[in-house]
Amino acid sequence: MSDHQEAPELPGLTIGISGPPRRSLAHRLISLGLKLHGARTHYIRPGSRTNVALLDGLVLSGGTHVHPERYDQQPQVTASYSPKRDETDYRLLEQAEALGIPVLGICRGAQFINIFQGGSLCQNVTPLRVRTRHRPLLLPLQTVHLVIGSRIGALMPSHKIGANRIHSQAIKRLGRSLRVTAVDNDLFVQAIESTGQQWMMGVQWHPEYLLYHPGHRRIFSHFVQAACARKLQRLESDNPPKTSEGN
Repeated sequence: MSDHQEAPELPGLTIGISGPPRRSLAHRLISLGLKLHGARTHYIRPGSRTNVALLDGLVLSGGTHVHPERYDQQPQVTASYSPKRDETDYRLLEQAEALGIPVLGICRGAQFINIFQGGSLCQNVTPLRVRTRHRPLLLPLQTVHLVIGSRIGALMPSHKIGANRIHSQAIKRLGRSLRVTAVDNDLFVQAIESTGQQWMMGVQWHPEYLLYHPGHRRIFSHFVQAACARKLQRLESDNPPKTSEGN
């Protein structure tokens, strides 16, 4: 199938998208990015008791800052927080980890994965930038360097790509069972992935705004493929092949 063609919907493949109470354009674009590759989507609002066992993959989307209490700090910047969303995302990640369901984190979602794994954040990177200016960028004008041999590195046409930048925070102390797979010109973390069995990737930028770019679109297609593979694995374990009598 060409990357430019819309995929047929994969039977029964459902991806949960966790986000704020009201969906924004970003969340509709995430849904589009997944549907382009055959997945159905289910939107998860803060406080929802969604059963992750009914999902085949989980996306933690962007949005408000994660409350610093989650990584044993007090707020150092003026920001809006959503404790209910933090609680919901934490519960979703716990269930996804127990079931081995693939997880994709976008911006805040990547940061939350890191916090869930015991890491921390830098609450304001703006005064720390030396080689880059901190300004919101929806277009892919931020230079990102990818680690050779990483998942994200395999998806892109080059190990130096353009990405957008919206958030003012970044991963500081890396969480357990994670590795850094991309950095910007100031060496702030731009992508992470799990070193364990579970498929888990986090990107600090917003690939949903870059669906016109084949490389960023492949983030969604690769995630859907991982969700499909995990679904087939679960179905096989639930229905082991029968052996003939006497064998």
